[in-house]
Amino acid sequence: MPDKNDKYLHRREQMIENQIIRRGINDKSVLDALLKVERHLFVPTNKIGEAYKDHPIPIGAGQTISQPYIVAYMTEKLSVQAHHKVLEVGTGCGYQTAILCELAKQVYTIELIEELGIKAGKILQELNYSNFKLKIDDAHQGWQKFAPFDRIMVTCAPENIPNKLIEQLAEGGKMIIPAGKRFNQELFLIEKHSNKITKKHLLSVRFVPMKQA
Repeated sequence: MPDKNDKYLHRREQMIENQIIRRGINDKSVLDALLKVERHLFVPTNKIGEAYKDHPIPIGAGQTISQPYIVAYMTEKLSVQAHHKVLEVGTGCGYQTAILCELAKQVYTIELIEELGIKAGKILQELNYSNFKLKIDDAHQGWQKFAPFDRIMVTCAPENIPNKLIEQLAEGGKMIIPAGKRFNQELFLIEKHSNKITKKHLLSVRFVPMKQA
């Protein structure tokens, strides 16, 4: 349960009520995770006052933390269960990682930018998350050592969906991924059943590009 002495608790409650529930997100496990994870801990110190506002926030190195609604929307669409093994592509500040750690059995997260990955890992450890592994690497190749994954969450946009990520999706698995050129991106939900891949368009989005090493 959230700490009642947390001075940001009311802001998270308002964020969930005004930005999340009112826009159709109703998965209780997702809402509980958003309430518990202290978003302000994952943004730069000079941006703490904006942590619970309805927009992305720069976190350095040309990257951003997604707006709360997009985090909630993507997480709900992915339908993460307590027994799942999840691959996250694009650790960033670690906020989405923390949300996934609240929901899944194990989270494997990849970040290309070393300074962001090190900082995110430190914050997650300080918050006592023990069900994640993080590596600094090119995410286009996924993380073969721990594949297949029940769920894959991609928080940066390649121009084309990497085949390696699809290959590492487990039977019955789901992947949510933005793809396309910087100003013409779409968010897709990909599912694998009997080795057949289906791709569903969800909405138009704008994410930072997925860079290569």
